[in-house]
Amino acid sequence: MDYAWILGAGHFGALAARRISKRNAGKSILVVDEDHEKLLQLESLPVKLEEKDALEFLLENFANPPEWIVPAVPVHVAFEWLVEELRRNDFEVSRIDVPREADGQVPNPYRMTESTLYASFADFVCPDNCSEPAEICTKTRQPRKGNLFEVIAKIEVSGFQPVVLRSHQLAPGVGGYTPDAMKEVYNRVVSAPGRYLVATSCRCHGVIDALEWR
Repeated sequence: MDYAWILGAGHFGALAARRISKRNAGKSILVVDEDHEKLLQLESLPVKLEEKDALEFLLENFANPPEWIVPAVPVHVAFEWLVEELRRNDFEVSRIDVPREADGQVPNPYRMTESTLYASFADFVCPDNCSEPAEICTKTRQPRKGNLFEVIAKIEVSGFQPVVLRSHQLAPGVGGYTPDAMKEVYNRVVSAPGRYLVATSCRCHGVIDALEWR
């Protein structure tokens, strides 16, 4: 079993590859990206390289997963995986916009598109080696305002159920989640038809998308 799949070999994927491989010497780490040139830049690291679309790789190989999955591509990986898994299992699922009522219930809400809501306790650029301490913010040195994954789980929007996949620190500035946690999200969603707010979140930052299945 691989220790980690790092999905993406861009700036954050390369950073993850360097830090996770240094911290976990001897463990099998796989970096996946469809960009050959980006993978070439990681050849000196003690990691395996796979030239393939990261999401396609995840969907095709999820039956034999690693211990950890590290999303480092510019999509909501867990949500995309969930939608495709539902469709593969013959559920009729639709992507829908996160309702605007959710914006006022999270810190520093931000939307690049109407469908996806981003949230963060930070209104500044965080250091890329933040260790995500439980009590004190690395940047401000002030007490933490809470855990964002808990805040998102308490969002109340009529007709929607929040489901949160927590991201854990694997190395400074590098987050990931387990395949088992992804399966738990899947099982929560298939337990009853309806509308769901599906989020991935660490203590400080989160992304929320929405779906409906009947």
